[in-house]
Amino acid sequence: MISTADVIGLVYYEARLLDEHRFDEWLALFAPDGRYWMPLEHGQTDRRLTASLMDEDLFLLRLRVERLKGNRTYSQKPKSRCHHVLQQPRVDIFDPDTDRYATWTAMHYLETRLDQQDLYAAWATHELAVIDGSLRIRMKRVDLVNCDAAFGSIQLFI
Repeated sequence: MISTADVIGLVYYEARLLDEHRFDEWLALFAPDGRYWMPLEHGQTDRRLTASLMDEDLFLLRLRVERLKGNRTYSQKPKSRCHHVLQQPRVDIFDPDTDRYATWTAMHYLETRLDQQDLYAAWATHELAVIDGSLRIRMKRVDLVNCDAAFGSIQLFI
């Protein structure tokens, strides 16, 4: 039986996996049809008809992880590091009857490499489902507060 503590715990666990570069374990949190979406516009409702900063299915997420782990990824020598600071996730949907769970989390995200350090403020929405007895991410949406700004290269995952 899934509890609200399980739902909140998954969000914290996901952030820890990313901070510790445990990308294969992070990928395992996604459902087979899982997506990672970062809208380009504030309040964007459609990821297909409007450009996005990121809109990746599990295949593309795996490619990105393989690139991050690769020895020939010169843009990652030395490797980028990150740190997530999360407010407690708010459970917006908790409906075991329809297998729908969703959270909303305000966060700050820091990414650093060499002398460069970038700070992003964001809201993350996780849409979750139970698959084979475990919570999995169906959609992770990251809305950057300044989504319409010019960005350098975000190397890791917010």
